[in-house]
Amino acid sequence: MSKQNMAMQGKPKIHTFKLLGRLLSYLFHYYKLRLIAVFICIMITAAAGISSSVFLNLVIQQIIDPLRGGAAWEEIRSDLILIIGGMGLMYIIALAASFFYNQTMAVVTQGFLRHVRNDMFARMESLPIRYFDTHTHGDIMSTYTNDTDALRQLISMSIPQVYYSIVASLVLFVIMLLMSLWLMFVVFFGVALMAVVAKYVGSRSARYFIRQQEAIGKTEGYVEEMMGGQKVIKVFCHEERAKEDFDKINDQLCDASDKANAYGNILMPAVMNIGHFAFVLVAIVAGLLVLFGAENFSVTGWGVLTGATIATFLNMSRQFSLNIGQVSMQINSVVMGLAGAGRIFELLDEQPEQDEGYVTLVNAKIDGDGNITECAERTGKWAWRHPHQADGSVTYTELKGDIRLLDVDFGYVPEKIVLHNVSIYAKPGQKIAFVGATGAGKTTITNLLNRFYDIADGKIRYDGININKIKKADLRRSMGIVLQDTNLFTGTIMENIRYGKLDATDEECIEAAKLANAHDFITRLPEGYNTVLRHEASNLSQGQRQLISIARAAVADPPVMILDEATSSIDTRTEALVQKGMDALMQGRTVFVIAHRLSTIQNSDAIMVLDHGRIIERGSHDQLIAQKGVYYQLYTGAFELE
Repeated sequence: MSKQNMAMQGKPKIHTFKLLGRLLSYLFHYYKLRLIAVFICIMITAAAGISSSVFLNLVIQQIIDPLRGGAAWEEIRSDLILIIGGMGLMYIIALAASFFYNQTMAVVTQGFLRHVRNDMFARMESLPIRYFDTHTHGDIMSTYTNDTDALRQLISMSIPQVYYSIVASLVLFVIMLLMSLWLMFVVFFGVALMAVVAKYVGSRSARYFIRQQEAIGKTEGYVEEMMGGQKVIKVFCHEERAKEDFDKINDQLCDASDKANAYGNILMPAVMNIGHFAFVLVAIVAGLLVLFGAENFSVTGWGVLTGATIATFLNMSRQFSLNIGQVSMQINSVVMGLAGAGRIFELLDEQPEQDEGYVTLVNAKIDGDGNITECAERTGKWAWRHPHQADGSVTYTELKGDIRLLDVDFGYVPEKIVLHNVSIYAKPGQKIAFVGATGAGKTTITNLLNRFYDIADGKIRYDGININKIKKADLRRSMGIVLQDTNLFTGTIMENIRYGKLDATDEECIEAAKLANAHDFITRLPEGYNTVLRHEASNLSQGQRQLISIARAAVADPPVMILDEATSSIDTRTEALVQKGMDALMQGRTVFVIAHRLSTIQNSDAIMVLDHGRIIERGSHDQLIAQKGVYYQLYTGAFELE
């Protein structure tokens, strides 16, 4: 099963209106007063747009009709000035309201997206390793880029425009209903036809826009993977195959986008043309009503269907159609925005890494009698602070690095167990090595020690304490780890070494680099420790990157070390130098080592030989050689290869 398929399983489907309600609730949580002010300004702007029809009616009734009836200019001049003044004042207020809400929405949108990205990143940092194992990094990145951009479009433009159109349409609806019930029936017919077309076309457009957002995530995930594997692609001459695979994924994106935009581009012209048809039909029906003497019929029983009323009604029906057309034009943006919001909320709804631990790691002072006292300053000694809920007492246990796995079973998925009945006893200061074929379970054991995953059965005890009781942050703080795949961050070499201990001084970082035998090559760089690393430290060799990662672990000065193929990327000469530094680093610490080079683990206190998740041999190097079992075959085979 692919990562993408695994990620798709169990995803909750959020109802559109619930999703919109959640989004608005999220918005109001941060910008309640500003949004209320924006909605009021939009109502003022909508009222100003509608007022043009009202003023048209007033001009016809109070200016044009009296002039045709022979009224003197002096009699209507004051009315004309009043109407023009009212129109001018209304449009000035509307202009100010429009300017205010547009500026405010710009601030609200960018501020809200900042909150969303902060919340997304905070939630991402709290997620378990399992989440990143089942989701491509490119797909996660797409949530920060494409989905937030779609959300920006929704908040800054679509929601205000839809709200404006709805407010204006409701007001126009009421006014037109009061003016003429007969003509309103014609408008109802046009609206019903628009609704049918919008539902048919809009639902299909929405379906493909959602697929488009998902396809963008897959495409970016594939591109990210190919960028990371360019060396492998070129070594095996897979450029054409990579292009073919990308073309398939890109074709899916193109197909979804093509259909989404095809339906989306049909919607507004269709709705607008229905509006034009309804406008003509209203004019014809109005003429027939006047012709056959039905001009006095209205829903309230008042109001005469005159030329002024017909002109006003026609203008309002056009505005009504335009507002409906504006809503239909925003459907695409609304759907894309909601699809993006859905993916964002899926990330925010992911369950964070659970931590029920209550035992913490503290700095300690230990006197000659073994009494432990907690202190604030760093002493080089640590203790587990263990509060007891039964009587409220607190006990302290010295951190020694005694780690024991007792009959541990584990599977990344419940139906497939990869570790079977594993028991390991690591006494303080011992070096425990794991040997076995790829997939035997070596790295899995170290993942369990860090509680990146929780065991299915058995127990893991750390200084006699069940690690489930230890807070994960404190558990991991007590362990240093050097991985086979180095991860260095953008910044100086000094900053990357200090990553292991943020309050470390420059002198401590330099001593750690010397311990890892990285000091010599660092000082030969043009900027020395201030050399800036970018793009995963591509300006350094793989071995140099590994030396820096070892120095990073050394500066943390943890009591327990995990070395996962720590010297696999270092040449034989450098390995000899690093091994001396590693031996110094491991002195007095409990160390777990995973190695394929058996020459690096001969001095281990115990070597565990794993096969398909089971420990099949254990003992020191000399003991395992004497047994002439699997380890003996691996060791002698290694020498034969050399």
